[in-house]
Amino acid sequence: MKGGARLAGDVMVGGAKNSALKLMAVALLAEGRSVVANVPRITDIAIMAEVLRRLGCDVTLDGTEAVIDVPAEPGSEADYDLVRRLRASICVLGPLLARRGYVRVALPGGDMIGSRGLDMHVSGLARMGAEISGEHGFVIASAPGGLHGAKIWLDFPSVGATENILMAAVLAKGVTEIDNAAREPEIVDICEMLNAMGARIEGAGTSTLVIEGVQGPLKPVRHTTVGDRIVGGTWAYAAVMTRGDVTVRGVRPEFLDIALDKLATAGATIEPGDNCFRVRTSERPRGVDIVTLPYPGFATDLLPMALGLASVAEGSSLITENIFDGRFMFVNEMVRLGADIRTDGHHAVVNGRDRLSGAPVRATDIRAGAGLVIAGLCAEGVTEVGEVHHIDRGYPDFVADLARLGVEVERTDVPEPTFDF
Repeated sequence: MKGGARLAGDVMVGGAKNSALKLMAVALLAEGRSVVANVPRITDIAIMAEVLRRLGCDVTLDGTEAVIDVPAEPGSEADYDLVRRLRASICVLGPLLARRGYVRVALPGGDMIGSRGLDMHVSGLARMGAEISGEHGFVIASAPGGLHGAKIWLDFPSVGATENILMAAVLAKGVTEIDNAAREPEIVDICEMLNAMGARIEGAGTSTLVIEGVQGPLKPVRHTTVGDRIVGGTWAYAAVMTRGDVTVRGVRPEFLDIALDKLATAGATIEPGDNCFRVRTSERPRGVDIVTLPYPGFATDLLPMALGLASVAEGSSLITENIFDGRFMFVNEMVRLGADIRTDGHHAVVNGRDRLSGAPVRATDIRAGAGLVIAGLCAEGVTEVGEVHHIDRGYPDFVADLARLGVEVERTDVPEPTFDF
């Protein structure tokens, strides 16, 4: 990838990865054929499809649609060989427990961005009557007497815990109230699909979810995934970092209010539209301080882009990460590109430079990989980003989109080095 490009043009953003994966799990709650439309063409979707197949579902990925035929009695065990590759697969825990009364799911793997325990998932389901244990790397949950409604307080508005408890509660006896629930658009998306299936959920998008369990079976539906705000935010930050002019389509700008406001503070012009927005600037951005927080705060998944912006901005910026303790793991790769970043715990002080310098770097997770590519656009010379399979997990057609926006970029297969002994 050659640096110095100014991004200009339109880019279309597909469905949100963090929603589509969970919507596929939601389908487990209803026997029959459900269709999840606007799914991104990424490797994580293919892995999730295989997780569902091993649970007895017939899954077809047709373009941007996932067609899921769920049997009367889906399986109740998710094996480690798939779950280790996709942390989101833990979201089958809630729906399978609700439908089968027993589930055995391997402890997940996923990105190396810090500890993400399952304590809140477990304690919430236990309050609903589940008996939960762990052995040999598996979480085992059973509800011999069925699940019942409960009042559940989450210590932190965990997206995953909210999802699992929510999906289990729709078939529980009585009313479940989740306080301090996650408020992300992806949670609202799940609630909308569940309600279309016959669930009774109120409070989507607020910190309190009230779920009245239904005793009759839910029905399969067709549902369209919400646009991916993180991919949209990535393009927005790339436009400002390269002093470009990019219109992002397929994402509602209100989902990125704080992230776009930070770009306006940095000097960019933001023009919101109907399921789209335009970001443009011709000047070097100004440094801005950013703090990651649960939605509607600044998304932790956009932190690598915030660091990239600060690295080429005028002045100094303070970037604070409050969600994942390992999110700064890729800073050493940014330093290889010439960025002036010093970290102290969950803070990073960044002194902006007019230009970075091209170098070989490697992606450590999905968002860090995208952040390094965008930083490479602001570097003199050629930047090589390795281990791009991480990027594939969150950004479909990333290279093609970059090329359409004016970047001189290519993807190559690098052979493994061989050594004589």
